[in-house]
Amino acid sequence: MSYICLLLSGAALLINGLGLLGRVAPRDSGFFNLVIGVLQLVIALLIASTGGPEAAGSASGIVLFGLTYLYVGLSSVAGLGSAGVGWFCAFVAVLAVVFAGTAADSDPVSSVLWLGWAVLWSLFFLLLARGATRLTRITAWSAILVGTSSTVIPAVLGLNGAWPSGGTSVIAAAAALGVLFVVAATISARPVRVLAPPVPVAA
Repeated sequence: MSYICLLLSGAALLINGLGLLGRVAPRDSGFFNLVIGVLQLVIALLIASTGGPEAAGSASGIVLFGLTYLYVGLSSVAGLGSAGVGWFCAFVAVLAVVFAGTAADSDPVSSVLWLGWAVLWSLFFLLLARGATRLTRITAWSAILVGTSSTVIPAVLGLNGAWPSGGTSVIAAAAALGVLFVVAATISARPVRVLAPPVPVAA
């Protein structure tokens, strides 16, 4: 079920990235985040109910994602401010680093993914809590490129019983995330084209 949550996270991050670019209306993305957040919290409770420290660890990560999307959804639909969401993202970013450390020996690929999510949630923190609007586009493109790739691809691999392991997979995952962050920064640095209004034709 944790792989299903990764798929849901990929969808949410895609919609949120498009929302930051103005391609999805706030209320539309807000409602979508509410649905994803509730689903993930329900799945986390189901996983935790199976018992054992491994189940609790898996559920805790899902809860962090689920609460993020639920908080974003409530903020968008109810018209709340973004500071609270931003500071919660900082909390998630710190815990993501902790999870990366704990997974380094048992599942190094997951460790790399957690570090990537720590960077992404740090961008959310800077944008939403600190008002760093200059980071809007790089945050949006990072959510679209890094967020979607780091959730959907591992989910598909996991659902097919092909979860990567070994040093080569770790290097490939780290390199891929690094390249995607660079691509996101490159795209966001391009000037935004503003179409000029049509010139009326004289009669």
